[in-house]
Parts: sequence; structure tokens; C-alpha cells
Amino acid sequence: MTKKELRTKYNALRQNLSEATIEDLSLQIANQIIHLDIWQHSFYHIFLPIETKKEVNTEYILQVLAGKDKNIVLSVSDFSTREMTHFLLTDATKINKNKYNIPEPVDGLEVPVSKINVVFVPLLAFDEKGNRVGYGKGFYDQFLSKCQPETIKIGLSFFESEKLISDTLSSDIQLDYCVTPTKVYNF
Repeated sequence: MTKKELRTKYNALRQNLSEATIEDLSLQIANQIIHLDIWQHSFYHIFLPIETKKEVNTEYILQVLAGKDKNIVLSVSDFSTREMTHFLLTDATKINKNKYNIPEPVDGLEVPVSKINVVFVPLLAFDEKGNRVGYGKGFYDQFLSKCQPETIKIGLSFFESEKLISDTLSSDIQLDYCVTPTKVYNF
């Protein structure tokens, strides 16, 4: 399937999920992540879910990261440049939703991309090769292309993999892992 077809399919599948199902599946994803061999690092980038898009609730992963005393990094998106600026999450960090309902830190201590060791990546769909489909704006492809080659990229999905995304580009950044409620894919 093409990225466009997959966006349509998975947006519809997500909209059919109840809040209770999203919470249950999100907790199952967090329980899978605990078993990954990624905990020796310091800086973990995570997204906060857009509730209207019925994204994975990352609150459970945030609790795991905080419990392991990791540095948690959140981003602010600039829609004019499609770039993201990254900030350390602290007890003093204020979170506001932007005009697209994306929860973002208001300000804080900026973290350079070069320091980020692990990135939890939002997505709509992914395939067996680690290609992903997002919303099509390119924010994460641009961000991930600036990360260090050894930065671990972990997709989070309520659904299992597609066989193949037929229209991937050479500029698309592949995942290292994708975690679903029942399985961890390693690419």
C-alpha cells in the first residue's frame, strides 16, 4: 500500500478505538518497552500524544523513564520550517497545546540533537523493513536525519506491521524497533 492509503486506513482504525482501549494498549506497549536493551543511555526523546488523533498515550513510558532517572526530552514544532526544538523535561516545565492540539513545553533548557540517545517515534503505520508512515509533514524525518547514526529510533504502534510500504523514499529514516501491544519488531 502507498503512504496515502495507509494514512487513510490507520486514521480510520485509530478513530474506532475507545479511550479505555487506548489506555489498555498504551500500557501494554510500555510493558513491552521495559524489556528492550536501551536502558544504558541518558537522553530519551518522547512525544506527548495528540488526543484528538488517538495516539499512543506515552504517560506510561514517561513514568518508566522517570523511574529509571533518565533525562526526558520533549519538542516544540515550528510549522513554518518543519523543524523541532528540543527541551529537557523538568518539574518546572509547563506544557501547553499548540494550535494543532500538540502538547509542547512552553520553554526550558534546550537539548542539542547530538545528545539524544533514544527517540520514541509517533507513527500511523510501519512495514516489515522498519519504514514508517506519519502524518506526512516530515517533522520526524528531518529531526531523525540530524540525530547521531547510533541514536535508537523506536516506533510506537497500536497495530502490527504492514508487509510493505510501496512508495518509500531514500530520505525516509527507518526505525530500529517498533513496539506494539503484543510484539517488539527489530529491524
